Amino acid sequence: MEKDLPVGLSRSFLHRANQVFFFVGGFGVASWAPLVPLLKERLGIAEDVLGLLLLCIGVGSLVSMPFAGVLAGRFGCRRVIAVDSLVFAALLVALATVDSIGLAVPTLLLFGAAMGVIDVAINIHAVRVEQLLKKRVMSGMHALWSVGGFMGAGLFGVWMAAGLTPLGATACSAGIIVLLVIAFARFLLAGRSASEGKVLAVPRGIVAFVAAVAGISFLVEGAVMDWSGVFLTEVRAMDMSMAGTGFAVFSAAMLLMRLLGDAIVNFLGARRVVLFGSVIAITGFLLVIFSTDAPLVFSGFFAIGFGCSNIVPIFFSLMGKQKDMPINAAVAAVSTCGYLGVLMGPAAIGFIAHGTSLLASFALLASLLFVQLLIGMHVFRKVV
Repeated sequence: MEKDLPVGLSRSFLHRANQVFFFVGGFGVASWAPLVPLLKERLGIAEDVLGLLLLCIGVGSLVSMPFAGVLAGRFGCRRVIAVDSLVFAALLVALATVDSIGLAVPTLLLFGAAMGVIDVAINIHAVRVEQLLKKRVMSGMHALWSVGGFMGAGLFGVWMAAGLTPLGATACSAGIIVLLVIAFARFLLAGRSASEGKVLAVPRGIVAFVAAVAGISFLVEGAVMDWSGVFLTEVRAMDMSMAGTGFAVFSAAMLLMRLLGDAIVNFLGARRVVLFGSVIAITGFLLVIFSTDAPLVFSGFFAIGFGCSNIVPIFFSLMGKQKDMPINAAVAAVSTCGYLGVLMGPAAIGFIAHGTSLLASFALLASLLFVQLLIGMHVFRKVV
């Protein structure tokens, strides 16, 4: 892998370049979010049609993720990440201009596919960077995705407030992505991998257990994002102005702990971080479920984010140590299962809540975290 390093490139700078593209991923996704209501208005469609259009993004990501590993192996992470980031930027601008459903559907499908490819490719690259550096950097990488998300949403608002049109603001966001690609893509690892076997990445061996961990973790994150507001306003009877507070507290805790995560994992060890983190997250759900006091409820959401924050980065790091699948295919398979959790989780919680209650749905999430802990301990016994 040393031969893949550009001449004169320090390992620390390679690390920074990888962080930049995690930032690009979060920045691009957040830059799309403000365009959703504008797309609805421009196309003159109702909420149900908009929901179907947004589903195209999920379908595009889900289709592209299993193939992203073989793309990275065939063309190299540097080329895949750079080209995909540029396509991502171009599609952002396209989404600010499409004026018909006939154009919106393929554009959203391609946008979702670009999201899926960059998600897998940057994680593959991060695993290889960890192998090269011989230290943990994955949590910090994932933190930069969140930082990019905050920056993307914030800057779009700033540009709109400054008098730019939505297209102008989107062009500025796309321009930042292009500039980052020009400045940093050349510092990524370029080398192609050996044959990755099957084109479609299907988890097998210990990777199947890691995929289950990722699926549960992302399911929980998606459920908190989509249902915490409903829980606070309908179950805890809080004012609508507080609806977003639960997810905001959860996100803040997750970002904080991912920024500190690599140092914590190096100090405590990965197994203990997963164990303690799972226990803290389960305790957070118990606070949310059984407490009616607002500070305790919000403390519960903070604990969930605190505990869950480093679990997925830790298990992505383990993909560099397992022997059941090539790294590219393993990361693609785990990412796909994680994304399935994001897509299925909120809907499943809704069906369960309709048949029982939202409290019961949150109790199920706590139970799934316990199952995740058991699976995780099994993975550590086999891999570490």
